[in-house]
Amino acid sequence: MTDYLLFLAQGVTVVALLGALVVGVARLATPRKPPSRLRVKNLNDHYDHLRDKLAEAILPKRALRERRRAQKSQRKLAARGKTPARPRVFVLDFHGDLRASRVGGLREEITAVLSLATPADEVVLRLTNPGGTVHDQGLAASQLQRVRHRDIPLTVCVDTVAASGGYMMACVADRIVAAPFAIIGSIGVVSQIPNFHRLLDRLGVDVEQFTGGEFKRTVTMFGRNTDEDRAKVTEQVNEIHDLFKTFVIEQRPGIDLERVATGEYWYGSDALDLNLVDELRTSDDYLLTARERADLFEVTCTVPLSRVRRLTASGQAALSQLL
Repeated sequence: MTDYLLFLAQGVTVVALLGALVVGVARLATPRKPPSRLRVKNLNDHYDHLRDKLAEAILPKRALRERRRAQKSQRKLAARGKTPARPRVFVLDFHGDLRASRVGGLREEITAVLSLATPADEVVLRLTNPGGTVHDQGLAASQLQRVRHRDIPLTVCVDTVAASGGYMMACVADRIVAAPFAIIGSIGVVSQIPNFHRLLDRLGVDVEQFTGGEFKRTVTMFGRNTDEDRAKVTEQVNEIHDLFKTFVIEQRPGIDLERVATGEYWYGSDALDLNLVDELRTSDDYLLTARERADLFEVTCTVPLSRVRRLTASGQAALSQLL
């Protein structure tokens, strides 16, 4: 009886461990829709706070009292509705990576803004994006087109970089404002993939690949690549480049496409000469000027990435065409 009970306990333990393993794998593989969190910050209040703190430190007491009385009077007028309504500027941020992983948050932010914004308002996107995979960067650019299609003015501010897929996003704007040393352009496409065929051949490892369709798979990481395979990939890269150039010229018809669509990038001042941007200015300076005529609201939506996407994003990007 003792042996039987021990055997039964071992069996139950093994079954329990296998069940826990299956549940863990299922949870990892099952796509989860993480909750989105929308936050809105009044940037006018933020700038006023900075100004007030500085004023308290440097103004004489009498000047400070007079300033506070004037501010109190202004607030009373606003509360009574006696100050004219001001347009609104909705400020968004996009920090790009290879997979444009912030596009989920951008989608929610734009959806929220479009539910209230009118053509009298403005959307300002502070963009930092060095580019990445074609379909992900294209989706991010398409989200910005939703703003343009509603006839709401769209301004993109680039403080550091909007290159390749980043410039695909920027060129959608009515106006592009760039810092003098921001990197702009890189209208080109690159595709690269490592090949381990010779290493595997030396180790005596064969790789078998079966496809249906002549071009279902061309260059591979493990098999022997032929000149025909390479020619097909080159053809595909050129087709994507043509689509990229067509998209850019449709958004900014005044540029010399043959001059700028070489894959090169330029710094802000040269980009201005090439009509890739419209103004040299930092986003901070642009918003400080805008607050004099409008109420500024920073809109941020955080959509956490699923665990599976975090694990696979880098590997997938390495095997894709990059803008």
